[in-house]
Amino acid sequence: MNKGTKDVSVFKKSVPVTNYKDIFPYIQRIANGEDSSLITGHPITEMLCSSGTSAGEPKMIPSIAEDLNRRTFLYNLITPIVNQYVPGLEKGKCMNLNFIKAEMSTPCGLPARAVLTSFYKSKHYRGRARDSFNNFTSPDQAVLCYDSNQSMYCQLLAGLIHRHEVLRLGAVFASAFLRAISFLERNWVNFCKDIRTGQLDPSITDSECRLAMSSLLSSPNPRLADEIKDICSRPSWKGILCELWPQAKYIEAVITGSMAQYIPALEYYTEGKVPLVCTMYASSECYFGVNLKPLCDPADVAFTLLPNMGYFEFIPLGENGTLLMDIDEEKKVPNDKLVGLVNVKLGCFYELVVTTFAGLYRYRIGDVLQVTGFHNKAPQFRFICRRNVLLSIDNDKTNEEDLHKSVSVAKKLLEPHNALLVEYTSYADTSRVPGHYVLYWELLHYNSSIVDSSSATPLDEKVMEDCCIAVEEELDYIYRRCRTNDKSVGPLEIRVVKAGTFEALMDLFISQGGSINQYKTPRCIKSAKALKVLDSNVMACFFSPRDPKWIP
Repeated sequence: MNKGTKDVSVFKKSVPVTNYKDIFPYIQRIANGEDSSLITGHPITEMLCSSGTSAGEPKMIPSIAEDLNRRTFLYNLITPIVNQYVPGLEKGKCMNLNFIKAEMSTPCGLPARAVLTSFYKSKHYRGRARDSFNNFTSPDQAVLCYDSNQSMYCQLLAGLIHRHEVLRLGAVFASAFLRAISFLERNWVNFCKDIRTGQLDPSITDSECRLAMSSLLSSPNPRLADEIKDICSRPSWKGILCELWPQAKYIEAVITGSMAQYIPALEYYTEGKVPLVCTMYASSECYFGVNLKPLCDPADVAFTLLPNMGYFEFIPLGENGTLLMDIDEEKKVPNDKLVGLVNVKLGCFYELVVTTFAGLYRYRIGDVLQVTGFHNKAPQFRFICRRNVLLSIDNDKTNEEDLHKSVSVAKKLLEPHNALLVEYTSYADTSRVPGHYVLYWELLHYNSSIVDSSSATPLDEKVMEDCCIAVEEELDYIYRRCRTNDKSVGPLEIRVVKAGTFEALMDLFISQGGSINQYKTPRCIKSAKALKVLDSNVMACFFSPRDPKWIP
């Protein structure tokens, strides 16, 4: 292709569709010191460590200086969009829990870090103009603290100190916000002590955090400490977020895809009184778009892609509104199969492909989207799933969305027994023949807290067996055929784990290089170390009592 050509047809004809395996050799060469011109006309300033992996290692995504301008543009766009639906945000504070992770360097000295670490450490964030719409409770020093426990402690303490001024709550992912609630359960007594005495707990040793928090704890406040103690010492934490932050108008977090699993838990802690808002669609590769109707039902969240963020194309998946994963992740996609942003059709499913300013060309993101409508003539997309999350024993192939739908049906059987599914993951156990699906479930009993729910009365065996078969009945035709007719897949198993198991799982992945901001519970476990964490905390195992229904 001729350098500098702007002919889209020439671009599509000349440039193949790529995945990470295709571009990794070039990224590796640049990381080792070769010139950025290998893939882009702009100097690459850093490598962003994606939450996705390649051969067990975080993917490195090239980034240029101008990318920070684009990310800042999108963040600045969110506030006026939300303010159309939730006026008066400038009159209070935002308790948004954000974290950074320690950086690495490539062999040639380029920073290698998570995309949010890049943003929070940039001049765009640290040198931002202070305005009433972005008045955060968390001191920058707490956000920029590398110790996630000290950072969480200081950010939650700051949020409690400003509890009557907070109008917005949030974290990047719904799972991170629930982790903060769990942290609050373990530490509220210490928070009350700090507020009562006006002295920060000595376990906080980071000097910048101590200095920043000293101005917030300038004097003892026993009245505020008593308010928080009265709320947190109640036997049930149902609706507690509304009690602790009574002026909160919404909770902002990613609640699409696998994060939808956390919606019931968030609704439990708010009694369904505080809207859950998902504002944007982004990844390490590219920030894609925004939700123009932020107060919509979580199931209806749709994103409008912004053409100034990158060049978007789409691989059709199936026909006439039927999702069909007929193109393997590693399979070469014909250049002419892709369609442009203006050519997608309502109701149809697509895999997103992006060309970025930083050197990704016709790059398969791996996200499956569905066109749900249009804003003027701009298509709007619902995030369906990551296509590379699969359980498979034989001919069966279960993707993330199918697993989530099945679990969502089964978990309803817990409600009459005052139990809630807090977290789950899965594993394809092929250690025996036939192999079978294993689901790891962490449960919360309504009349106990997450901290001591492991001591709650175990659910009846029949209830859990009913959950097993309910999951199987919702899985697809091929799975049910393998189970019932072919007998190539064994009965599904649910292993109930102790409270806190999934926090231990997250700690493991973070210790191996993951980012607390970008961490999402993997819906399929393949790591031996992760399986060891899960299996060492199993309290009980249950199997499907019969074959699922299958009609030839």
